Amino acid sequence: MANTYGIVSSGIISRSLFKQLSIGKCQSAFKSRRFAVSSSSYLASEPQGPKVVTAEVPGPKSVSLKNELSQLQNSAAVQLFIDYSQSYGNYIRDVDGNTYLDVYNQISSLPLGYNHPAMINAVTNPANLEAFVNRPALGILPPSNFVEKLNTTLMSIAPPGLKEIQTMACGSCSNENAYKAVCFWYRNKERGGKPPTQQELDSCMINQLPGAPDLSILSFMGGFHGRTFGALATTHSKPIHKLDVPSFDWPIAHFPKYKYPLEEHTKENAAEDAKSLAHVEELIEQYKKKRPVAGLIVEPIQAEGGDNHASDDYFRKLRQLCLKKGVAFICDEVQTGGGPTGKFWAHEHWGLDVPPDVVTFSKKMLTGGYYYREEFRPKEGYRVFNTWLGDPSKMVLLQEVVKVVKEQNLLKNMEMTGKHLMSGLMDTQKRHSSKLFNVRGRGTFTAMDFVNPETRDKAIKLLHKRGIHCGGSGKQTLRIRTALIFELKHVDIFLDRLNQVLAEGV
Repeated sequence: MANTYGIVSSGIISRSLFKQLSIGKCQSAFKSRRFAVSSSSYLASEPQGPKVVTAEVPGPKSVSLKNELSQLQNSAAVQLFIDYSQSYGNYIRDVDGNTYLDVYNQISSLPLGYNHPAMINAVTNPANLEAFVNRPALGILPPSNFVEKLNTTLMSIAPPGLKEIQTMACGSCSNENAYKAVCFWYRNKERGGKPPTQQELDSCMINQLPGAPDLSILSFMGGFHGRTFGALATTHSKPIHKLDVPSFDWPIAHFPKYKYPLEEHTKENAAEDAKSLAHVEELIEQYKKKRPVAGLIVEPIQAEGGDNHASDDYFRKLRQLCLKKGVAFICDEVQTGGGPTGKFWAHEHWGLDVPPDVVTFSKKMLTGGYYYREEFRPKEGYRVFNTWLGDPSKMVLLQEVVKVVKEQNLLKNMEMTGKHLMSGLMDTQKRHSSKLFNVRGRGTFTAMDFVNPETRDKAIKLLHKRGIHCGGSGKQTLRIRTALIFELKHVDIFLDRLNQVLAEGV
């Protein structure tokens, strides 16, 4: 008989053992007994559905904890305080005992949901202890199994055509260092492969030409690539991210703005593609004289900026334009990477003849970094470097994620579940066309627009009260970001609660 944590006699983790996850208490248990990793038994142990027991959301305990946190830092963005020991599968439970179906997924970050047996097994397996206890400076003292781990994790799921990788800790620093690598590549081309001059070495130390070249990275309006200083120059989703921060005069291109349903607006949307491509080419030419464009960065789906899509044909043409102009093509897969669109990498849907030059990642990949074509490898050490350069313990977890994804065919699950979700959202849109429109998505990476920001925000609050944890993007968009284990039954629960909200409250 299974309890809350899916304990069965065959060996899935028990509540009592879960609470004893100290190294000393668990070593002997795990030498003789490994957790069974069965998707069916795992999901069968989830809550039967959402359940909200407090009159208001957030409940009193969350409110109290938020007030305490406010004494230490700005807590305005905090929604709920979560009891992660009581969260399981696709469900989270807050400190007030409310259980939510999570379709926000820590902003698209947990591939296997909460407390998956494979992840618990990896953390508590004594063979993995050194990876969690000793965090190395990977750039100078990597562990003995580092190459093996890279090959069995990140390289085993590398984007087609990309055979080299640089690990990092997060999405922002992945993009930051990708920009640097692109600038190194661009300047190396300009020098014809020759070493830098003494003048370049001296001038870079005082932030002057020619050692500190006036190059740029082209990005798109609506894009989001991080909040660190350089990445922020390419982020254009919300003013609050950028306000009061000095930035670079780098080119910002128009991103296609589609009309939906797509099949009824093919002509208008093709014109949007052409408009954007023409603007990109115009900016590259315009900036040649003052700040040459070394690279271009784009998301397969502009996530934070409002779930803005463009066609596969658009991206193929954008890639060809970069090749024609000698501009590096950076694909930011921080949010779309890891499987939610039905392929491990969203750009695989495009059918490119030439792969991107650089693909950045984080979130569902549990660590950060970027894949790149070999010409983007710096010649000298320390050019792309920091103390951590990622975290080997995350690769221990990622190894289990990759196994589960492949063994249980979770990419196919995302494809099938996504079709069911899209079909249900389309039906919902028809029933509530005055409130909801522009349903769009790929896999379960889906979204819909409300008539205005206020209605969207109200809908999110009412969904929370009905046990659905969700979040917005852009100005008036509700975005869906599920774990890879999200199934048809979870879709049906979400759609039921969404229709309740639209019928009764919004």
